[in-house]
Amino acid sequence: MARTEDIKLKLRDGEMGAHIAWPERKPAGAIIAIMEIWGVNDTMRKHAQEFAEAGYICLVPDLFWRQEPGVELSDRNPADGQKAFDLYYDFDYDLGVRDMEDTMQWLRTVPGGTGKVGSVGYCLGGKLCYLMCCRTDIDCAVAYYGTYIEHNIREAPNLHRPFMLHMAMKDRWVQAEVNEMLERRLSPNPLVTIHKYPEADHAFARHGGKPYRKEEADRALSLSVDFFQKHLG
Repeated sequence: MARTEDIKLKLRDGEMGAHIAWPERKPAGAIIAIMEIWGVNDTMRKHAQEFAEAGYICLVPDLFWRQEPGVELSDRNPADGQKAFDLYYDFDYDLGVRDMEDTMQWLRTVPGGTGKVGSVGYCLGGKLCYLMCCRTDIDCAVAYYGTYIEHNIREAPNLHRPFMLHMAMKDRWVQAEVNEMLERRLSPNPLVTIHKYPEADHAFARHGGKPYRKEEADRALSLSVDFFQKHLG
């Protein structure tokens, strides 16, 4: 097991909680693992472990820190589902990108790091990864079933960082037409790699979650780690 800790990170307009998993070997590249709508929960801590075991510093930011710091929810609790969606629809993506930029700058100078920083995001976090590749100097990013990327597809011409998208082809939240449009608009960019999972639903990599599919989750993790090795070393 990788060593973990919970920290407070100073941002330009406040303080955000974060969970970090540290790899055994240093120096190491860093990955920001950006949550779904359920907060920094057991699933996200497990993702942090996975990437730390692959050799990276992995930081999970408390994305909803402005709304409800430390919120932790589960897809198996119906009341949590309502709360998660309320938080999600109140969430400000532009501020989120800014917070991730501050997080990235902190990770560039963290002791034991190489200065290289990538990100991986799930659902809501997947869209943030796309936006970071369009708006920031993140070294690379991986999006798992990013929701509502299509609302910002006009930013696609600005996508200037290596970007990998894991597409669930039976996604309840990303319609088939949307996946087709994303592929049409993004795949001509040589920096974009798209992997498709024909039988997978949304959140197929959510450890402990209802839609979890081990085979697809393992394949996506392996592809993601290879991608990070290429771009973060």
